[in-house]
Amino acid sequence: MKGVIRETDDEAIRLAKALLRSARFGALAVVEPQTGSPLASRVGVATDIDGAPLILVSMLSAHTGALLADPRCSLLLGEPGKGDPLAHPRLTLICQAARLERGSGEHARAQRRYLNHNPKAKLYAGLGDFSIFRLGPQRASLNGGFGKAYQLDQSDLLTSGPIVEELAAREQSAIDHMNADHLDAITVYAQHFAKVSGNGWRVAGFDADGIDLVSGDDVCRAFYPQPLAAAGGLRHVLVDMAKAGRAIVDTGTET
Repeated sequence: MKGVIRETDDEAIRLAKALLRSARFGALAVVEPQTGSPLASRVGVATDIDGAPLILVSMLSAHTGALLADPRCSLLLGEPGKGDPLAHPRLTLICQAARLERGSGEHARAQRRYLNHNPKAKLYAGLGDFSIFRLGPQRASLNGGFGKAYQLDQSDLLTSGPIVEELAAREQSAIDHMNADHLDAITVYAQHFAKVSGNGWRVAGFDADGIDLVSGDDVCRAFYPQPLAAAGGLRHVLVDMAKAGRAIVDTGTET
């Protein structure tokens, strides 16, 4: 593999996190318990505060039974665009799945974040035969396009430390406040920092690295200029980002 795998740098990690945080679905591969054969299915996806993928699946699905029998799994993320689908970036994660117990604090947080990211899932999320699994990444392969292959480990993908729980405690109130009172700032985050067009963007999540934004079926990712050192810094970063984005638009220097 020498000469094929590039050295993992900050740009590669940022691309991997963007693919992970902005995904609404992916291809889940599991081990079929009856045969030991691989079984792939499409699943809806969101992420926990720290970046671990979350899936909401029916207990009636074959892949759910497979995860309960053998938690080893792989998740492929990344949407093809125009032209050759192999020219577009994708991320393959090697994970260990864990079913979250309904009624636990971990489940409540995961469900909240999942539904913020995938609001249409509210139609079935409360049904008794649906469960949320957290897919703990062990390592990952990033293909950024032809000739851009990288290997990433868990520390490249997940946030650790006190900030995870600190942000989890504050996140929903911050989301509600921004969506109720600061839609103009959210538009700045989407258009200037995430480089997407259109309006109607709303905040779906905050984490230590950036903001998840949704508009209808579209998702985008706006990274902070620097990762948060503490949850208390979130408000200041959001204010500074809005000011910086507006200033560039006002001076006509937006590219």
